[in-house]
Amino acid sequence: MTVKQYLLDRMSEGTLHIALLDPDKQPAEKAGEMARHMKEAGTDAIFIGGSTGVTAQNLSETAVAIKEASGLPAILFPGNAEAISPDIDALLFMSMMNSSKLDWVMGAQVYAAPYIRKLGIETIPMGYIVVEPGMKVGEVGKAMLVKRDDVKTAVSYALACEMFGMELAYLEAGSGAGQPVPPEMIRAVKEAISIPLIVGGGIRTPEAAAAAREAGADIIVTGTLIEQCDDLDKLKAVVKAAKGI
Repeated sequence: MTVKQYLLDRMSEGTLHIALLDPDKQPAEKAGEMARHMKEAGTDAIFIGGSTGVTAQNLSETAVAIKEASGLPAILFPGNAEAISPDIDALLFMSMMNSSKLDWVMGAQVYAAPYIRKLGIETIPMGYIVVEPGMKVGEVGKAMLVKRDDVKTAVSYALACEMFGMELAYLEAGSGAGQPVPPEMIRAVKEAISIPLIVGGGIRTPEAAAAAREAGADIIVTGTLIEQCDDLDKLKAVVKAAKGI
């Protein structure tokens, strides 16, 4: 079974939760331990990635540790065209739709495509839309941030993702954001598109996770919370709220 089909099968049962782990933030062994805890909490898969500091080596070591410790799919959330490893299970082949720098929209993807094909890595095309405040990913990606109250523009970007043939759309407020993507924006985007919608950034509480789920998110991603919280019960509460269980 492909990773994409695994995700679709699980989405048919309800909203998913995916944990995001940055290989630059902790040793691989620690990342594996965190992945095991998140599996216990009920998460469905692990995204691996970060805006800076990810290398082919720490990516590979982290992917191996995550899979050995948790058995969950290890999916690369790419931050650059050089950090790619055959040890990942799939790769989000993504375009930052609202970047002002062509390299983030298309250039890095063209550069990496032959190597990805050579490695035989499964790719899942995804449109990535960065919403205020954007945080580090917005800064690094030179994003023309979608304003929090500009629902029309968010919908337009998401529709363009679908019309380009992308299989996922992602609304991102940025890791560590003070506020997550507004529920009214999530709801409007979900109503406009037929492809699955991922929402991440600033989701640290069960209430925020539940709000994103109720607004229509198909996949909810948390990252900073996992890095900062050692309370498994709190992590479980966020995951359960994201999944509605």
